[in-house]
Amino acid sequence: MSDVLTLSAETRERAGKGASRAMRREGRVPAVIYGNKQEPLSIHLEEKVLMKMLLTGHFMNSVVMIDANGQSLRTLPKDVQFHPVTDRPLHVDFLRIGEHSKVHVNVPVVFTDEEASPGIKRGAVLNIVQHELELIVDAAEIPEQIEISLAGLDVGATVHISDVALPKGAEAAITDRDFTIATIVAPSALLSAADAAEDAAAEAAASES
Repeated sequence: MSDVLTLSAETRERAGKGASRAMRREGRVPAVIYGNKQEPLSIHLEEKVLMKMLLTGHFMNSVVMIDANGQSLRTLPKDVQFHPVTDRPLHVDFLRIGEHSKVHVNVPVVFTDEEASPGIKRGAVLNIVQHELELIVDAAEIPEQIEISLAGLDVGATVHISDVALPKGAEAAITDRDFTIATIVAPSALLSAADAAEDAAAEAAASES
């Protein structure tokens, strides 16, 4: 389960581009908390602390408790806007959630047991189609990652969402198709060898006829 993060914030009364630029010059990042049938709350965060959380790699699928002016708000990050040149965070959107709200999150996929894949042992390549899975989960049970074993998979094998054992209470957000997560693809050397073998077999069959 992903960790619950905590951020200190201050509410902001001034809005607009001018006020936001002034905050950024002071090392603060404007943000807003919305949802749960309540009025949006404008806040600002310390940029250095926010950057540390962003660099963990799982900020977007973690519950973030925001302490703002004496109140503690349970949120889920929904969007971070970055400067196109400097990559500094410009604005963050947080969604208010309850302790056991059902939330949509993108959870990273981690592949294991490559050494137990006959296809990879033969030189095949793991072609990852989905690096993350969009899941619907309980906010208190957000998984940090989804592990998928490659054991026993040979060249040409495909991993679909139906092949994945999701954590209890989690379900795929996409339900209209059994989408592909990864495939075991033969490299060009293996493909060339297979083509050569097919050509040889065809020539042998032609000479016999």
